[in-house]
Amino acid sequence: MSTDAMATADWPRLRVDDWTPTRETLHMWTQIVGKVRLVHAPLVNHWWQVTLYVTPRGLSTGSIPVGRRLFDIEFDFVDHVLRVRTSDGGARSIRLEAKPVAQFHAEVLTALDEVGIVAEISSGPNEVDPAIPFAEDTTHSSYDPASARLFWEQLLQAHRVIEDFRCHFVGKVSPVHFFWGGMDLACTRFSGRPAPEHPGGAPNVGDWVMVEGYSQELFSCGFWPGGGEQGAFYAYAYPEPEGFAEYPIGPEAAYYSQQNGQFLLPYEAVAAADDPDAAVREFLQGAYEAAAVHGGWDRQALEDDPGRWDHRR
Repeated sequence: MSTDAMATADWPRLRVDDWTPTRETLHMWTQIVGKVRLVHAPLVNHWWQVTLYVTPRGLSTGSIPVGRRLFDIEFDFVDHVLRVRTSDGGARSIRLEAKPVAQFHAEVLTALDEVGIVAEISSGPNEVDPAIPFAEDTTHSSYDPASARLFWEQLLQAHRVIEDFRCHFVGKVSPVHFFWGGMDLACTRFSGRPAPEHPGGAPNVGDWVMVEGYSQELFSCGFWPGGGEQGAFYAYAYPEPEGFAEYPIGPEAAYYSQQNGQFLLPYEAVAAADDPDAAVREFLQGAYEAAAVHGGWDRQALEDDPGRWDHRR
């Protein structure tokens, strides 16, 4: 297989319609785990302390402090197990298989209790409507292991390219992390200027949450397993500067969605491209330039070449 063919094959195909029940269940599961991190992790600007991270096995909370110990929780989409580990040797595992959210919720809290961790999480999910309380949710109960793994493999590829995009920015920039509220992988760049107060309005989310999240002028991009037939890459600015939506960006399949208030690039167009990595890079850079040019960002101070020290290595 040629190098180009191998690169294209690395971008797995997963139709949204083919895994919607599993996606909706997994969304609730990631919210439960994310809320455990929310209970214990100290606030970091824009709620960065609540996110999950792509790992070589799945999605992890990373290290969470609890008293004098650390613990983590990881979705392993290779062996299809949720693992709970503590710094003093405690460990529990939960099978990832078809089961109601209510059962998964109970199993997670029991596993944490058995290793000495109290996690009184809020009772229901955010950014969805209706928001069924976790302990009562018997509606979402699907789990197809093959689909869950394919989704993780999509995240692997998106994470890899977005991480490369991130390193060209030397101003304030978020990690590449997974927000369980919207179920999206995201990375955010900041101009260094304050933003107008966000009006809120997300379903089952307090407006004050959005005020914290959008307190600074920003450009955000990422991958979302919705939009398009197989998900979509997205990019938006807050506040959106005049002319942002009209800025010409590539590749050809990219467009500005008036409904969503952001640029979108269907995942299927990326996976079908001769060079998927280049297609995503072109999209991210073009959308960022739309924000930076029309927003008057100090690009000379905020951008740099990540290879600037290569000659010294």
